[in-house]
Amino acid sequence: MLGTEKVTPWDQRAARILVKPLAKTPVSPNQLTLVTVIIAWTGAWLLSTGKHDDANLGAGLFVLARFLDHFDGELARLTGQSSRLGYYLDYFAGALSYAAMFTGIGIGLMYSPLGHWALVLGAAGSLCAILAMPVNLSIDNASGTEVAVGYPQFAGFELEDGIYLLAPITWLGWLQPFLVLAGIGACIYLAWTISSMLRIRRQ
Repeated sequence: MLGTEKVTPWDQRAARILVKPLAKTPVSPNQLTLVTVIIAWTGAWLLSTGKHDDANLGAGLFVLARFLDHFDGELARLTGQSSRLGYYLDYFAGALSYAAMFTGIGIGLMYSPLGHWALVLGAAGSLCAILAMPVNLSIDNASGTEVAVGYPQFAGFELEDGIYLLAPITWLGWLQPFLVLAGIGACIYLAWTISSMLRIRRQ
């Protein structure tokens, strides 16, 4: 819940360990963010081709990108390179990556039984991902923190961790129901973040 102490998510703890070798290299947190975006967008593009093998690879790349998304912040904290630019860049990168994923899946499933509904769901998910970004920024500012607080969590797992299921779901051929549920879920998440922002502002 917002406003309560959180358990560090499992993937963030893993990233904290795995990123340590980079602390002694010239690699910067912002460079890691850009690499993550490139991997995510490549995955989204592969998902958009409508080809089974491309979708399988694209889903794997996108999941990898979402895991690597934790590395930039951990490297910044480890090396003392935290900055407002990196903070905003990480938010923009995440939102645009999810928007690309929804768009890619929607285009890729356009000729599936979902038809044009795939495009509608993809567009809805993409729009909600983008709109949720300034809302989450507002929550952070209202909370007086530069650590993203927009995801509910339980026992070290965040709502966002569900994206790790994208790869096996795609490999099993369940991408159509995933798009339906994820598209609707993105809209629900946007509504949840807006209600959270309003609740914090009333406090």
